[in-house]
Formats: sequence, C-alpha cells, structure tokens
Amino acid sequence: MNVPTRLTALALGASLALALAGCSSSGQASATADGDRLKVVATTTQLTDFAAQVGGDDIELTGLLQPGGSAHHFDPSPADLLTLGSADVLIVNGAGLDEFVDGAIESSGFNGTVIDASEGIDPELAKQITREGEGGDAHEHAHESNADEHDHDHGDHEEGDHDHDHGDLNPHLWTSPRFAEGMVSMIAGDLARVDPDHADDYTSRADAYVAQLRDLDAWISAQYERVPEPERVLVTGHDSMRYYLHDYDIAFAGSLLPSFDDNAEPSAAEIDALVDAIKHSGVKAIFVESSLSPKLAQTVANEAGVQVIDADSLYVDSLGPTGSGADTYLAATVHNTRVILEAWGATVDPVPAELGVQ
Repeated sequence: MNVPTRLTALALGASLALALAGCSSSGQASATADGDRLKVVATTTQLTDFAAQVGGDDIELTGLLQPGGSAHHFDPSPADLLTLGSADVLIVNGAGLDEFVDGAIESSGFNGTVIDASEGIDPELAKQITREGEGGDAHEHAHESNADEHDHDHGDHEEGDHDHDHGDLNPHLWTSPRFAEGMVSMIAGDLARVDPDHADDYTSRADAYVAQLRDLDAWISAQYERVPEPERVLVTGHDSMRYYLHDYDIAFAGSLLPSFDDNAEPSAAEIDALVDAIKHSGVKAIFVESSLSPKLAQTVANEAGVQVIDADSLYVDSLGPTGSGADTYLAATVHNTRVILEAWGATVDPVPAELGVQ
C-alpha cells in the first residue's frame, strides 16, 4: 500500500504524543485486565456502523472517516494517529480500499489486532463479479444465490486463517447486503476471539443484524423484480456499485469516472463512449454518489439527453450525516434503492418494520 506523504511527517509527532500521554496498545490484555471496554477503530463509515451493531456497549468505538469522506484519498490527522495508537483493534475494509492503513499503523505505533472485513467474503466470487462487470452487461450475469455468504460462523476465525488473496477486485464490497453479511460475520468472529469474555454478546448481536441484512436483501430483490429487465440499466459517478448491481440483475452501462477510484480522470474518448452507451442502452438517468461533484454528470447528461439525479442521490462511499436519512448502512441502502427505483418510475413497497428504517 502507498503511504500518504503527511504520515511520514506526522510519525515523530504522533509517537512523541503517545509517549507523553502514556498511551499504549496492549491488545486483549488491556481490554480485559481492568474491565475497560475494548478500544476499536474502524476506517470507513460503513465499517464503523457494522462494528457498532456487533460491539454494542462492549466496545469503545472510533470511526476514522466522517460522513461524506472517501477512503480513496483519506489522510489521517495527528488526532487520528493518536487514537489509533491506543486502540486494541483496527477494522479495515481491505481489498485495496483503505490504502492509508499501513502507513497509519507505522506512524501511530498501533500494536493491536487488525480485522480485515474483506476476508469474510468469497474472494473468487468477488473477482468473478468484477471481471463480469468489466463487460458492461449485467443482464448476462446469473442472479447467484451467494448461499455461502449466509453460512458464516461468528466465532471460529483463527489468526492463521486470514490469508485470502483478493488480488485486483472492486473494493466496494459493502454495497452488496450479501457481502455485508460476510463482513459483519468476520468482525464478530474476530472481536469474539480478541475479547472472549463478551464473545456470546458479539455473536448474538451479529446474528440479529445478519437477520436484518437478509430482510433488506429480500426487500430489495422484490422491488427490482417488478422492473422490466430492459429498464434495469444504471450509470453512476464511478464504478462503486458493482456488487449491488450484480445481486439485483441491474445492467451497468458505465460510470463517469472509469475506475473504482473516485479520483480518476476520464478522457474525452471515454466520455464520448459513455454518451454513446447511454443513448443505446435505455438509461433514464445518471446517478451521482454523494461524495462526487455533479458537474461532469450534467455535461454528459446534456449530451445524452437524460436527467441527473444528484441531490445527495446515492450514499455509496460514505454514509450520510445524522439527519440525512442515510446515516446507517441499512438506511443508506434503503435510500439508494428508493432513489434508483423512483427515478425509473417504479412503485416502492414499504420497508419491513424489522429494519427500523422509515
């Protein structure tokens, strides 16, 4: 992974601050020896929410990224490094998303347990979906049951088991509620291993949250099944929803930024190709993630003769702020689904009460 430039400059200051504050990370022992809660740091807003659902009051949780932030260009502050240096557990997305992590660990002196949530999903399935999506036609993708993602054990992960090779795949794993289930299971299993005194609580909370994720998946599937296949075509700001599109058999016509990374710059030829794809694919609208500017989308939409849905339309790279109606993973995924379907002119069923989402 690449180490951000600022991290090297911050390393000495962060280390000195840690020493002066008497902060240290002593893993499981520090979390249980005197009854203190497990100190957990998570990188993205989605992982922070997952950790909160699983950890409850048994952990002291800090999220590094704030609502609206993107892991693609996050640069930890001295305060972030100080918090990380005193943590027992760091939860990362993995799969090449949070590339700042190695440098942050080195600069902060973190010496706890790293939980890579991406190890809770099947890497070969994720690679297959990534490769299929590069063809630009999600309707050729069978709606796979992903049954394996419904059978994760919350308590049997061992340190030596974390050796999956994810390779070059789209890192936006959480956009699939089925993959989210695997990530939650990974977090729960490792928290139980690090903090066995509360293992049953972590497992119980994870089971309850997984049940909600399955209800969410069933609700989303039912909504899209009523939309005629030729109308299930999407254009997004960047290539961030690959797994969501695969799960619900939605064709991917392309993205404004031709990359997993929201820092990418499209060429004139790529923009022309996207305009042509939009004109010939039946796309009704361009959806812009909340972390991106809608300016390029409007230019492409004007050329292609479609509308732009840009008012905080899709919360993908980040959850929304408090009061946005998208400040949890469940709420953000419901929000995204509603926005897409309503732009397509579809009627959306009420959300199951079990999800606790309005």
